[in-house]
Order: sequence, then structure tokens, then C-alpha cells
Amino acid sequence: MAPKGAGEPHRFLRTPEAARFLGLSDRTLEKHRTYGTGPAYRKLGGRVVYALEDLHAWADRGFVTSTSDPRGSVLPAKRHEPLPQAGGGRHAR
Repeated sequence: MAPKGAGEPHRFLRTPEAARFLGLSDRTLEKHRTYGTGPAYRKLGGRVVYALEDLHAWADRGFVTSTSDPRGSVLPAKRHEPLPQAGGGRHAR
């Protein structure tokens, strides 16, 4: 069985189109890009573009089935502290 989308060209969206696709404002998507909390993107020349499959994958990270589910892994568009590293970090002895 061929992988999903085999033989189909990639579809890339610019920031305004990608933001509309996700139901976000352009500025919120730009903030996600700045803080590293958003979907994967590509730079083609000086243009930022998003592949449809990357937008779907990022949105799927926030999938939950009820309010009692653990929170999805899509972070808000703001600066976040780095996650602690496994193995004890700098305070390990």
C-alpha cells in the first residue's frame, strides 16, 4: 500500500493561509514560529511556507477526547522555560 499522499505534490501555504487553516491569527502563528512552539515550516528564498501535512501533524498533537484527558502537547504562543533534561541536568551529583 502506498503512503498517504504518494504521488501528490506537496502543498505549501504562506503564513496568512496557514493561520486561517488552523483558525489562528497571522500574528499568533508568527509568535509560535518565533518561540519554537508552532508547526514545522520551511524557508524558500525569503518566504516562510508551511506544508499541509506539518499543519495537520502539529494540530493533532493537541488532540484530546475529554476535559479529563491529559493536556495536549501544543503549547501557547509565548516564551517557555526549556524542559528539564533527562539524567539530572546541572544539579546532578
